[in-house]
Amino acid sequence: MDFEFEFKEPIGDTEIDRRPDGAVGKPLDRVEGALKVTGRAPYAAEYAGFGQVAYGYPVPGAIAKGRIADIDAAEAERQPGVLTVLTWRNVDPPNGQAPRTPDGPTSGKKAVPELNDSQVDHYGQAVALVVAETFEQARSAARLVRVTYDPETFETELRPNMTKGIAPPDDDEADSLVGDFEGAFSKAPVQLDLEYTTPVQSHAMMEPHATIAEWTDERLTLHTSHQMVAPGAGSVAATFRLPKDKVRMISRYIGGGFGGKLDVWADAILAALASHKLKGRPVKVVLPRTHMFEMTGHRPSTIQRIRLGADESGRLTAIAHDVWSENNPDETFNEPAAQQTRNLYDAPDRRTTHRLVTLDVPIGCSMRAPARRWG
Repeated sequence: MDFEFEFKEPIGDTEIDRRPDGAVGKPLDRVEGALKVTGRAPYAAEYAGFGQVAYGYPVPGAIAKGRIADIDAAEAERQPGVLTVLTWRNVDPPNGQAPRTPDGPTSGKKAVPELNDSQVDHYGQAVALVVAETFEQARSAARLVRVTYDPETFETELRPNMTKGIAPPDDDEADSLVGDFEGAFSKAPVQLDLEYTTPVQSHAMMEPHATIAEWTDERLTLHTSHQMVAPGAGSVAATFRLPKDKVRMISRYIGGGFGGKLDVWADAILAALASHKLKGRPVKVVLPRTHMFEMTGHRPSTIQRIRLGADESGRLTAIAHDVWSENNPDETFNEPAAQQTRNLYDAPDRRTTHRLVTLDVPIGCSMRAPARRWG
């Protein structure tokens, strides 16, 4: 699977090579360094160019799986400063929203709708958005939204569901086999058969996920915190069924991402939905820290079995690394932890496998670490 940012070929001569002051090999000041260390770099939530901004505060779902039976927002709507309460019943983007697609973040084709229907796919999913004149008014009113559910049976634990694992459908390098591992392992005079587990881990970067959205003549502008703006704009365009030239994503500074801002998350889509509802008025959505653990992505948990066969001198003769990881049914991302074993260690007979288990959990995604090919 090739991506443009893998940089497999030399870039050739560049301006930095031709500088008369001999920049190569010498310390350089970052272009934005002075702005950042003096607090003058405007991050996504601080951009003030849109004029009068309204504030959105999400309401998280309280069940692991099921449907919303009813939402009573009447009391919230009566609160001072409240402009609207968005639910799946009253959102009105110009062309609707496309259903969620599992394409990776680099494709720019990934539709990531919010408030698109009454289905709850995982705990903490946004089920409503309160929009008000101030952040405090929106937060206060959000606590008054009453949601009733029709819960469904759910599965959230990896180990009891390992037998349901499948080869990740979007990964043509999920497994590898060289020689006869089973035969070589059974004959090895030294054998190790070990299991390791890694827990769910969240990015929790310093800058939370934040977006200010504004519609102008059916064109959408997003000031947001995003690591790859071209694919990000493509994902927003796919979500709202818009041509890509109708979406502009601006991300001048990022206060930490680590892979967690490769995808488009609830803040961007909810802000865009709210701005359109308010006839183009800019709307700011900053995900509270407590909401980031379910409304954005995480590194999936893993169970890993490692078998090593060696001769008496300690030289490896057989290697097997089998990995199980979990994700939401709407996603095909898996944690390819065995790739490093495949790439770094040698033996005449070796095998690696990856299995994806679908569970009713928040979305699993990239996180900066050695498991990823490009990590």
